[in-house]
Amino acid sequence: MNPGRFKNGFVYLLILVAAVALLYSLFTPSQKPQEIDISEVAKQAQDGLIREIRVKDDVIKITYKNPDVPEATSRKEPGISAIQTLKDLGVSQEQLTKITFKMEPPSEVGNWIAILGSFVPMILVFLLFYFLMRQAQGTNNQALSFGKSRARLFTGDKPTVTFDDVAGADEAKQELREVVEFLKEPQKFIALGARIPKGVLLVGAPGTGKTLMAKAVSGEAGVPFFSISGSEFVEMFVGVGASRVRDLFDQAKKHAPCIVFVDEIDAVGRHRGAGLGGSHDEREQTLNQILVEMDGFDTDTNVIIMAATNRPDILDPALLRPGRFDRRVVMDPPDVKGRRGILEVHVRGKPLAPDVDLDALAKDTPGFVGADIENMVNEAAILAARRNKKRISMAEFEEAIEKVLMGPERKSRLLSPEDKRITAYHEAGHAVVGRSLPNCDPVRKLTIIPRGLALGLTATRPEGDRYIRTKSKFLDDMAFMLGGRAAEELIFNEVTTGAQNDMEQATQLARQMVTRYGMSERLGPMVWGQKEELVFLGREIGEQRDYSEKVAQEIDEEVRRIINTAYERAKEVLLANKERLIAIAETLIEKETLEEKEFEAFFQQEPAPAG
Repeated sequence: MNPGRFKNGFVYLLILVAAVALLYSLFTPSQKPQEIDISEVAKQAQDGLIREIRVKDDVIKITYKNPDVPEATSRKEPGISAIQTLKDLGVSQEQLTKITFKMEPPSEVGNWIAILGSFVPMILVFLLFYFLMRQAQGTNNQALSFGKSRARLFTGDKPTVTFDDVAGADEAKQELREVVEFLKEPQKFIALGARIPKGVLLVGAPGTGKTLMAKAVSGEAGVPFFSISGSEFVEMFVGVGASRVRDLFDQAKKHAPCIVFVDEIDAVGRHRGAGLGGSHDEREQTLNQILVEMDGFDTDTNVIIMAATNRPDILDPALLRPGRFDRRVVMDPPDVKGRRGILEVHVRGKPLAPDVDLDALAKDTPGFVGADIENMVNEAAILAARRNKKRISMAEFEEAIEKVLMGPERKSRLLSPEDKRITAYHEAGHAVVGRSLPNCDPVRKLTIIPRGLALGLTATRPEGDRYIRTKSKFLDDMAFMLGGRAAEELIFNEVTTGAQNDMEQATQLARQMVTRYGMSERLGPMVWGQKEELVFLGREIGEQRDYSEKVAQEIDEEVRRIINTAYERAKEVLLANKERLIAIAETLIEKETLEEKEFEAFFQQEPAPAG
């Protein structure tokens, strides 16, 4: 058993007992019986009000015949019995016979218990302060010390994560292998006059595996690993953050060679001078101390600083200069090959059905980062367990993808026949337009089962990861987005609110084409409007308009023209495939879900004329 943990537990127990004792002694109401004169007792006996008298030493306890009257106490003269005392006060023998007299043996233990009971709270409080002072002295004033670092130390003897547990980031692993080699064989680099980077900054979107990569470096290097969050430096007390930084680096020097990992460093590493409190607030003092400690390291200390952030644009430039964080490792969202590797890591040890195709799953999860894929695999396992299966099949994985993207199915939401019919034609409109235009992604699945906030879903499968998008791709995608609304208007001669999100996405894409990508022939290859961003807040809050009202009007007109053109293209495609649209929608109403093969079957043959 850990003696320190036992001591802390004993102190906490002592605090609890002392608090309960104090509360009991302060707030427990006193129930002492009322004390009356012995002559008043004699008068009550003459009136026949007393039922019982208990005598203990010189104390008389009176119980009345009326149960609503509380007990009372009195005192007799020493050396004279209670009966004789009442007789001397005029109570007759006949009246005394109606009263029950009981003699209680004298006891001194109760008096001692009462005395000790009054002193117990004071004794507990004294013991509490005694143990607190002893603990403060024994742990270098730990109970009252705010300036000590809260970094967690991992010795590296038993690594839990290695590079084998990290997939989809081969370039980042190669960069960090050099750090591991330096910690294991520093003389190899020193002999050639090379200097290992003092700081490594891991940059990437949330969920790309920055913290996991840092753990893998620690496991591979086999050296002490200090882990701390950037927010743990900052407290309400001025100077505490800087003190914790000094203590952290002092510990790191003592355990060299080692790694110090600061997660979410943007909590203390933002631009100086951008705070509301000027240049002397607590966060900036902490950052100044970090800068001094990093730049003050000797080259032979073998201490490497690693940090992670998803906002490198708001970090102070002094933190990123050579000599501090002079190597930046980018953790990109994985491509198809990377997602395949991440899937292999997370399905390791899980029973899979023979129909599971990891290559298809990697293609079906574009834009997924490592955290999304881990969540998807876990959801698939939960679905298989819920269905009492012994293995995880492809159906669970496909449903898990939709659950991660859109939310769980809401089969309890019963649509009216009219809403179900509108939703079916809406989704069929998306699918037919996407299937007919050359630059749209292949349709993978159609469903009118509500999921999340959506009443239906048309899922597509990109043929590959795209890093550059063309204007024709954008135009086809906008027509695909507006295909649902176009189908509603074509079939029902009416539009609904179901296309709200589709129109938001199409409008946003059209405005980006005009103002960001220079894809407007009317306005030319120019960027209109500069993003305005407050570094202190760390988020984009608006756009600085560097163009005139006339240009703003032209931008609005061009956005409207692009949207209307895409909408007309969608209606033309649906009008040319009206029979096919009706057949797909009616089948969807009946089956509620159409897989890729079932959907493609409608395009392999000429549809019958709509009757």
